[in-house]
Amino acid sequence: MTATREAQGDGVMEVTGMAPRNFLRACLLLLLRERPDHGYDLLARLGSLGLDQEDPGAVYRTLRGMEREGLVRSGWGESCSGPARRTYVLTPCGERALLCYGRALDDCRRTIEGFLDRFLDAVDPLDTPRAGGAR
Repeated sequence: MTATREAQGDGVMEVTGMAPRNFLRACLLLLLRERPDHGYDLLARLGSLGLDQEDPGAVYRTLRGMEREGLVRSGWGESCSGPARRTYVLTPCGERALLCYGRALDDCRRTIEGFLDRFLDAVDPLDTPRAGGAR
């Protein structure tokens, strides 16, 4: 999600949270590709993909939606401590969706790199090495 806010009086915009649309879905599919997991554990693992502030309700709604679409399936399993927990597993349809998301994100990465190269040339025309692989 993207949030913008104009700084008071100086006309500068603050932009935060510029993750691509459906990035949460792509991240959940990737995590389930790595291993089946419970919703709570998936929520914790999202931090490794930059989504450490994710809303638990949004994660569970997304998982239920992906289950309705056939991208994941779930079942109740015994827990060593506490009540039974729902475990989510990636389906073959989910594997194909993950490939599509990966390709789309790779295209997005190239587009962003092109923007950043031009942006950095425009604001810092000195030919200095830049972090992250940008020229």
